[in-house]
Amino acid sequence: MADPKDWFTAGLEHIWLPYAQMRTLPAPVAIARTEGSRLYLADGRELVDGVGSWWTSIHGYNRPELLDAARDQMAKMPHIMLGGLAHEPAYRLATRLAEITPGDLSRVFFTESGSVAVEVAMKIAIQYFRNTAGVTRTKFVSFLGGYHGDTLATMSVCDPDEGMHHMFRGALAEQYVVALPETRDQIRALETLLSTDKKIAAVMIEPLIQGAGGMRMHSPQVLKTLRRLCDQAGVLLIFDEIFTGFGRTGEMFAAARAGVTPDIMCLGKAITGGITPLAATLASSKVYAAFHSENPDHALMHGPTYTGHALACAVANAGLDLFADGSLIKRVKKLEASLTSALAPAKDMDSVVDVRVLGAVAAVELADPFPIEAARKWFIDEGTFIRPLGRTVYLSPAYGISDDDLARLTGAILKFAKTGISDIG
Repeated sequence: MADPKDWFTAGLEHIWLPYAQMRTLPAPVAIARTEGSRLYLADGRELVDGVGSWWTSIHGYNRPELLDAARDQMAKMPHIMLGGLAHEPAYRLATRLAEITPGDLSRVFFTESGSVAVEVAMKIAIQYFRNTAGVTRTKFVSFLGGYHGDTLATMSVCDPDEGMHHMFRGALAEQYVVALPETRDQIRALETLLSTDKKIAAVMIEPLIQGAGGMRMHSPQVLKTLRRLCDQAGVLLIFDEIFTGFGRTGEMFAAARAGVTPDIMCLGKAITGGITPLAATLASSKVYAAFHSENPDHALMHGPTYTGHALACAVANAGLDLFADGSLIKRVKKLEASLTSALAPAKDMDSVVDVRVLGAVAAVELADPFPIEAARKWFIDEGTFIRPLGRTVYLSPAYGISDDDLARLTGAILKFAKTGISDIG
């Protein structure tokens, strides 16, 4: 193996890292290999991964079934364009996703990233109304605390006060970013908005958990209310399940846990278990019917180069196989109970304002802000990889994480909350 000093030192002069001010960013830790829920550092240390590589590695690292599927597909055909050609992995995956998602989400459009999957959903919503009624509806409603991606259209439906996208105000389309309809007044305000502005095409939400906004959780009733209000106003409902999909909430999809079916659903992240990029946008039969026409102008004109990537689709199919016997979902429900129990002591700490657990997600929100980069280093020194969001320290581990590794993660969070923010840094 190459000396990490060679590639790391040289590469740090050229690589542009995500979400980072490169001038002041502490040097990242170099990873030599992964296994299960462990990150093995180039300097010989081991970390228990509490976030699963931005929530993708639900099966743990180096899961043999996924690696075997990748090797087999790589040997046969890693990629072929879907324009005028077809291959089994993509067609088979589309069929299976249509079968396991709620309701009649029967058409699947593949992309390479979650942000683009949301962009496609927005394009579908706008064009749906042009194709069906010849009207222009280009506005979207999304919610405070929400995050849907970093591309231009998706930034416009993120919470504008979350900080990541404020530099682009003026360049983004103006959307309605409002409070979740949880109280009577909030429901009435949203109902009025949807009935008044006839330019609104769709309402978009991260169902049950707003991930990047700090793992904020809301009740299924919010989604039931949205479904009712959208139907009443004749607008579409989009679920961004890029984080919540594939078992994260304790059901295969948050929509199923809530008993609500959207018109459009976006999937990504865990779809390949973190092996390779892939995302998907699913549309209901009603929505797709607006595009299925003799009129060429009614077609969805979008086509990522790697749409339906054969290698990625083969891995995703292998990942769905792992869910087939129901044991993974049972594991998530057990994980929910374990996280709830382990983090219960945090509720009695003066430094903690809230403890939230749903499925394989746990969040401990602290009362006071703290230096994020110093906190991330502190967790590494504790033998864990945990990346707080704002004042929230969260976990989204692999579903099969061992009890010992889970205990190390939860123990680190309790210690962090108890240590005192002034001692971090």
